[in-house]
Amino acid sequence: MAARAIGSLTLSFGLVSIPVKLYTATQSASAISFNLLHKADGSRLKQQYICLKDGAVVDRDDIAKGYEFAKDQYVMFTPEEIKALEEVGTHAVEISEFVPIDSVDPVYFDKTYYTAPDKGAGKPYALLTEALKETGRCAVGRWAVRGKAYIVLLRPVGDVLTMQQLHFATDVRPASEIEVPKPEVKAGELKLARQLIDAQTAERFDPTSFKDDVRERIRAAIDRKVEGQAITVSEEPVESGGKVIDLMEALRASLEKTTARAPASRLGPRKEPKRVEEAKRVEPAAKPARKTGRR
Repeated sequence: MAARAIGSLTLSFGLVSIPVKLYTATQSASAISFNLLHKADGSRLKQQYICLKDGAVVDRDDIAKGYEFAKDQYVMFTPEEIKALEEVGTHAVEISEFVPIDSVDPVYFDKTYYTAPDKGAGKPYALLTEALKETGRCAVGRWAVRGKAYIVLLRPVGDVLTMQQLHFATDVRPASEIEVPKPEVKAGELKLARQLIDAQTAERFDPTSFKDDVRERIRAAIDRKVEGQAITVSEEPVESGGKVIDLMEALRASLEKTTARAPASRLGPRKEPKRVEEAKRVEPAAKPARKTGRR
């Protein structure tokens, strides 16, 4: 089934304008959601808003928005006042700069869209896409829609220009806020860890090799319920964490397990066991021999 455009906008840099169609890159339809039901008769429940002061049910027409500036103190805004504060939609992305793609930390990535050239825009669209590929850069600009302003990043994926919505810097917590201890890493441990990484390294990330097992399990349970079958729930023991382990032994065991099950195409003609044997011989430096007086 062909993708359907959700809108259109114009990409502009310099004096060049490129009308494009916009498509969502992800599908929320595949997500499984549950509704709230009344246990007694299985009917749907309706959400209501209750006034905390008098306990009365409040109709939507009597609801206003407010901001809590102090404990239980609010300033109220009318819909007209909020509308006046919103960003005016431009239906255009004004490219302000081009930056190396690897200079953008993925922590800033938010929602992703696909774009495709609109009528008569095939040539400039292809030109911008190829130029970004050759330079290894991406385009950064601003986009206003639904009353909000966004930073967006345009990057080529094959022949398609994707538009990545970004978080503002104020929305991202700096990693420096997280306290991480810095224990000593021994040379032998580092060597084994690197060998384990090498043994599990693929040429590139393949998202199709991962499955959403939880969604498939829920879908199967729903099908059984619809067919009138009972579902047996078994309590599986949960392993508790916090076990004290020998790091070197854990790394060696992990490397042995990984190399034993790795496909031949990844490791080659069984050369990896030799690396495992070499890893086994990695021991802490021996203490110097005690002098006995003999020569």
